[in-house]
Amino acid sequence: MEARNPLPAPTSEAAAPNEGFDLDPVEIRALGVLVEKAFVTPDAYPLSINAIVAGCNQLTAREPVMSVAEAEAQAAIDSLMARKLVSRRDQAGARVAKYEHLVRVRHSLPPAEQAVLATLMLRGAQTAGEIRQRCERLHRFDDIAAVEAVLEHLAEKFPPMVATLPRAPGTKEVRHAHLLGGTALLEEMAEAQSVGGGAAGRSRIAELEDEVARLRSEIEALRRDFDTFRQQFD
Repeated sequence: MEARNPLPAPTSEAAAPNEGFDLDPVEIRALGVLVEKAFVTPDAYPLSINAIVAGCNQLTAREPVMSVAEAEAQAAIDSLMARKLVSRRDQAGARVAKYEHLVRVRHSLPPAEQAVLATLMLRGAQTAGEIRQRCERLHRFDDIAAVEAVLEHLAEKFPPMVATLPRAPGTKEVRHAHLLGGTALLEEMAEAQSVGGGAAGRSRIAELEDEVARLRSEIEALRRDFDTFRQQFD
């Protein structure tokens, strides 16, 4: 199943439905972190700006890995607050400001849809199977069909929040991407996928060929060592 909102043509008419979804990469990462941490570390939620920075700069479960400074994260949070996607939570006795996302309220997203959207924001375009696997800590999907149903619903929202990228060369499954960066960012992702798909495939083949050559060399070395050992008893 493919989401019902395929990548739109780069025209002003196509861009109109996504009006308001033009977050920059740091805003997308910060918002994704807030949604993710609400699931995985509820006892430490809402988050301080330091916790948001740490989440933005994680080396695992992030594609791409980023290096976000505290000032950049704070500017992103301030912008998201102005868009009513994040709010500040003042807690009694707290020494620092804490922040929480408003995605559930702002866009009426149940947990499953929040989880899928956060995974797309934090890890880029993915297949439904990849989303299901990577969502495990946020929300457990029984099967890929359940993920596809969520993708379809997100694609049908107004404005749409998810779209399906054109199938990359040499791939069997389509990939899905969020629309929170606007159609311009989505078009860049689609172009990179179409240009890089073949190159990535060739790179992987080259890696496998090198690995086969290495294994053959090791086997040959073991054979020579065994022959030398056996000659001691001839």
